[in-house]
Amino acid sequence: MKRNGRLIAGLVIVLLVMLCTACAADKTESNKTGTASGNSDKTNAGVSDKQRVIASLKGDITIPTEPQRVIGLSVVYPELLYALGVTPVAVQNYHQDFPSYLKEPFKDTLKMGIAQTPDFEAILASEPDLIIAPTWWADKDYTQLSKIAPTVLLPQRDNWRDELRDIADVLGKKDQAETVIQDLQLKETEAKKKLHTLVGDETVMYMMIMAKELVIYGENIDRGSFIHKQLGLKPVKDFPQSELSLSISLEVIPKYNPDHIILQLDDEASEEVQNRYKDMLNSSLWKNMTAVKKNQVYMMGGKEWFSLGMSPLADSYAIDDVVHAFENKQK
Repeated sequence: MKRNGRLIAGLVIVLLVMLCTACAADKTESNKTGTASGNSDKTNAGVSDKQRVIASLKGDITIPTEPQRVIGLSVVYPELLYALGVTPVAVQNYHQDFPSYLKEPFKDTLKMGIAQTPDFEAILASEPDLIIAPTWWADKDYTQLSKIAPTVLLPQRDNWRDELRDIADVLGKKDQAETVIQDLQLKETEAKKKLHTLVGDETVMYMMIMAKELVIYGENIDRGSFIHKQLGLKPVKDFPQSELSLSISLEVIPKYNPDHIILQLDDEASEEVQNRYKDMLNSSLWKNMTAVKKNQVYMMGGKEWFSLGMSPLADSYAIDDVVHAFENKQK
């Protein structure tokens, strides 16, 4: 009887040990699974409140859930960030001054200038918690940038709308990106109707004066597409459709002879550009053009048009510019 009692007690002890071991193993495995997959509620509660993992061209990257100090490299990324409600802490800038539509919101933003290699010291001093850049611009600098802050490289795009959506995906602002796109599209549609009532089927030539040449933009390049497709202003009929833009001499301008000219100086501060502009204004070839005789030449552009066709902010500003210019000529 005693022997049977000992045997039963021994079996109970063995069973208890096995049960405890199984529970411990199950708990350990559960923890391992949660850590590996990132799907555990406990793990997410500890990590996802402040960080999340996103896929990028360099693999999965952990970034802040709500980044507070963002840098967007390339000249246009800061504009796309601001369109999504994010003011960058530092930017690469082409002009000394920001365009008027960014002057106030970027008043505390550090200007780093434009260079093939970014100013790493300035970026580090800005203490970013997230860096976003197009791969064609920053792939060569990725290793150094990622040592400063989590760096997300995004694919090259031909349309700013796709760039905006890419950035919005990183920031968790997809709905806001679509709102920006739709609002601008509505503004373009309304401007197109208004311009048609003002201009009708009269031709418009978009021309830029550069230091070494005069350039006419066609409807298949960003800037020209904005003027001729998005705003519906009729291009000159002899512009070759196979060309994005044409570099021409002063002697060739009369060949196109549009009803209206949108004129832009590439760099208003450039002495060469200003001299070429003055020479053109004093030319009899220029003075005898239809648009000049009818006083239908509209000086626009400058740094406000630098990102035209590449940013919703620049496009929105230019829409107002064009509509106001044509309206004023009708008064």
